[in-house]
Amino acid sequence: MQSTFEKLQQLQDILSRKFELEHEIHEIPRALAKKQELLNRLKKSYIESNERFEGTKRSLLNLKKELGEAEMLREDSEKKMDVISTQREYEALEKEIKSATEKEQYFRREIQKEERNLEEMSTELKKDEEMIASEEEELKEEDAKIKAESDEKHVHLKELMSEEKAIIPGMDEDILFKFERIIKNKSGLGIVPVTSGVCTGCHMMLPGQFVNEVRTGEGILFCPYCSRILFFGEQEEVFEDTYDEDDVGGLADLVDDDFE
Repeated sequence: MQSTFEKLQQLQDILSRKFELEHEIHEIPRALAKKQELLNRLKKSYIESNERFEGTKRSLLNLKKELGEAEMLREDSEKKMDVISTQREYEALEKEIKSATEKEQYFRREIQKEERNLEEMSTELKKDEEMIASEEEELKEEDAKIKAESDEKHVHLKELMSEEKAIIPGMDEDILFKFERIIKNKSGLGIVPVTSGVCTGCHMMLPGQFVNEVRTGEGILFCPYCSRILFFGEQEEVFEDTYDEDDVGGLADLVDDDFE
């Protein structure tokens, strides 16, 4: 059994690193996905800003057209002043000129406002374009970096799998299956020593007779509390036979329940 315990401890180190690498490989695309999501949001925002920019340009053209019409109306009315013959005509033309002049002033103010808006929007669009270009370049570099990192981790993972295959021949498949599950669920610790009557995995005090059974090292025993495989870690006193079956309640059942 000592050889089995030694193999399990070696296997524990290998499996812990293997599962950690598998998790890292799984997480790698997420970092890239977040950057891609950010870039997509920037592009969407840029498109919306550009649509507003184009809308403002159209609005500016319409304002200039209306300004031109107001100017023509005022100029035509001013020319008619030279040929009017009655006070009523004079008052009507004067009213038209005043209205056209007010429209001109309004359109000029609106044009100035829209031109300022366009200038600000143009500046923001340029900044957005630069940011998008920068993010695209960064994403490209990150993609290459992640690919290289992923390739390196896959190589390391294959090495660990080879080490694993070299250790497991001849070992009980059911024990290996449970051991692998324990390591995944117990922060990389699947086999731990018993010291001073305590499981060093979960730090629970174990029944005396059970500790004596672990000490003999004649079989694979699982902690009744955390399901980790136990081995004798240091010189322990032999506990008196105060064993009560209710204390551990059927270790095999507890282990099996943990994996159902």
